[in-house]
Amino acid sequence: MTKRLLLSGGRGLIGSAVSRFLASQPVKTDLQYLSRTADVDGTPAVRWDPEMGHIDADGLEGFDAVIHLAGESISGRWTKARKRRIRDSRVGGTALLSNALARCARPPKTLICASAIGYYGDRGDQIVDEDSAAGAGFLSDVVRDWEDASAPALAAGIRVVHLRFGLVLSSSGGALASMLLPFRLGLGGPVGSGRQYLSWVTLRDVVGVIDHVLAHDTMDGAINVTTPDAVTQRVFARTLGHTVRRPSVLPLPGWAVRLLLGEMGQELLLASTRVHPRQLLASGYTFEQQDLGAALADLLTASRKSI
Repeated sequence: MTKRLLLSGGRGLIGSAVSRFLASQPVKTDLQYLSRTADVDGTPAVRWDPEMGHIDADGLEGFDAVIHLAGESISGRWTKARKRRIRDSRVGGTALLSNALARCARPPKTLICASAIGYYGDRGDQIVDEDSAAGAGFLSDVVRDWEDASAPALAAGIRVVHLRFGLVLSSSGGALASMLLPFRLGLGGPVGSGRQYLSWVTLRDVVGVIDHVLAHDTMDGAINVTTPDAVTQRVFARTLGHTVRRPSVLPLPGWAVRLLLGEMGQELLLASTRVHPRQLLASGYTFEQQDLGAALADLLTASRKSI
């Protein structure tokens, strides 16, 4: 039986990968997009405009699952206007969608929502899992409210899953792409003290996790999407430098990060979040790319082949 899936954020890094994965499977999926435009890459879309509070409620009927990935990018300096857009695109967009799904005559069984490990804030060396409390700061506040915004769907009996993504490594974009040039020039190095923990996952495993969650209907609530092997910034820089065969000894001082990037730099680059994916491991999920060195080598090989 063909499954009907609805995907928001279909043009983003993760959404595009999910679309490619589903198209490659032997059992075809009826995939539609939730979009501001009438179609996405030639596929008709269910229309919405979260900024205006509009959504095509009739178009939401009869899907088996909804994968909600849409949200304003958090990269770049956080001005007041930018922070408002980041918050509204996540909290407001999720509330709009959740309320509409809750009113459906034929609602989906599952709503999978993007979330982030920013929920935990700066925790130093402490290992956190899904039972850990929220931290402090702009991102923690946004993620907490973002997840709470799905409450109407949960109250309507829809299985709700919040995928708390760590740093997603990909050969086709994202954070890794912005790191490669300085490291290939021999100008890379750890950020700040280098002692802060970085919790990462490859795009391949992100897609694998989404597929796993769709297939395991007992999984719900918050799920950390990071490998079990968080590394410090110093280890990450050394490993990336070794992979591109360049030295990686030039640190980016914390004061420079705060001067150039302000609050965003403090919360994304200088904060330490050491995350354990307890729910995934307990469910039997096996990471395809868990060793950082091997993962980076594989991603950079894929990047060279695509040039």
